[in-house]
Amino acid sequence: MNLHQFRFVQEAVRQKLNLTEAAKALHTSQPGVSKAIIELEEELGIEIFARHGKRIKRVTEPGTAVVECIDRIMVEIGNLKRIAQNYGNQDTGTLSIATTHTQARYVLPGPISKLRERYPHVTISLHQGSPSEVAQMLQDEVADIGIATESLQDNDNLVSLPFYEWQHMLIMPKTHALAQKQTIHLEDLAMEPLVTYHPSFAGRSKIDLAFAQKKRVPKIVLEAIDSDVIKTYVRTGLGIGIVAEVALDPTQLQTTDADLHVVPAGELFGQNLARVAFKRGAYLRNFVYDFTELLSDRLSKNLVQKTLQGKFAPDADY
Repeated sequence: MNLHQFRFVQEAVRQKLNLTEAAKALHTSQPGVSKAIIELEEELGIEIFARHGKRIKRVTEPGTAVVECIDRIMVEIGNLKRIAQNYGNQDTGTLSIATTHTQARYVLPGPISKLRERYPHVTISLHQGSPSEVAQMLQDEVADIGIATESLQDNDNLVSLPFYEWQHMLIMPKTHALAQKQTIHLEDLAMEPLVTYHPSFAGRSKIDLAFAQKKRVPKIVLEAIDSDVIKTYVRTGLGIGIVAEVALDPTQLQTTDADLHVVPAGELFGQNLARVAFKRGAYLRNFVYDFTELLSDRLSKNLVQKTLQGKFAPDADY
């Protein structure tokens, strides 16, 4: 058996048992992938995949155990490479970050700039996607670190730590009728058109849950993944905006966002936790730990290492 066979099995599972797509992803031929998998099955004396004719239909029961073992082996192969890089070229390499648009736009510029000052020869690769895509990029080792509010805590292949707590904010033109109210209730918002995030982004699930608990259906007229887009449509009078707290910089509230009336909505929709995550069992290079510490003084190298080793309860302080 060899690493090529392991990669072929792993990629076949990633591509939902489509060997043609697996071959494309690995820049090889479909017959070559199929032959290598069959040879591995013959050597092991078990079927990893159940077939109908030449088509793979499902992973067998022993195949599931084999795939899990292969995943662990490939993680350790990646770790060996990172260990060599860390001690051979400590101040060079690539830091791959998977995150959502809101985090990339409003949270990461400062820490990334500081990391570049500390490691001028490290390249930053920023991958933006939905929270579920962030989790998948970590699992597939496309990224070293993932940052999002949703999805990261629910994946058994990842470990995550709370990064910071945030709430939603209501935004509206200062001339809006609700801007004159001291307290805005959920019943008030249920009567208004709303502009907010797509369901998979920025704590949208908590917004939907709050309305459902009050047996109300929100009038959402526009969904977006970009807070600046939400602000733009609020200014056109399309509706009241619901955005993440980090999207409202205090300086901008005195300048470019000075035309907006802003109301904290934590009591309406609850608090949200942004999280940093890593693939379980991954070896992290020193600059990954340094970047994590730049994100928050709560996220020390020691804490991240203990979490990766399963020696710390990540949400103990929350």
